[in-house]
Amino acid sequence: MERTFIMIKPDGVQRGLTGEIVKRLEQKGFNLVAMKMMNVSRELAEKHYDVHSDKPFFGNLVEFITSAPVVATVWEGEGVVASARKIIGATNPLTAEPGTIRGDYGISIGRNLIHGSDAVETAQREIALWFEESELTTWKPALQNWIYE
Repeated sequence: MERTFIMIKPDGVQRGLTGEIVKRLEQKGFNLVAMKMMNVSRELAEKHYDVHSDKPFFGNLVEFITSAPVVATVWEGEGVVASARKIIGATNPLTAEPGTIRGDYGISIGRNLIHGSDAVETAQREIALWFEESELTTWKPALQNWIYE
């Protein structure tokens, strides 16, 4: 099974959307294997967004992600990286499709509620950055046989 990293950003937490976001991913059939609410250190934020370190918006990303608690999660399922990205919606909420998290709840690209890994390799890197191996659980939901062949 594939795994992905999904973070509910400070605006999603502050707006009380954590439960709705978790609900959507669970109802899709994905398995939650780790979750923690935390304040993000500047060091972790800079490592997480290091791919953008040369871009003019890097400082704003780091400031925002460290401004209030986030909820970091790891999800498991077949094709979970690509499927979760579809559920999350386009980066810019104004162009995100209705029915997606950003399309339903987002307004501004700078406050787009949620981060999801964009590739399996990225997910592996981000999971290792945000979680210790001992924080990840392995379990099989009773409904799994009704979701997967």
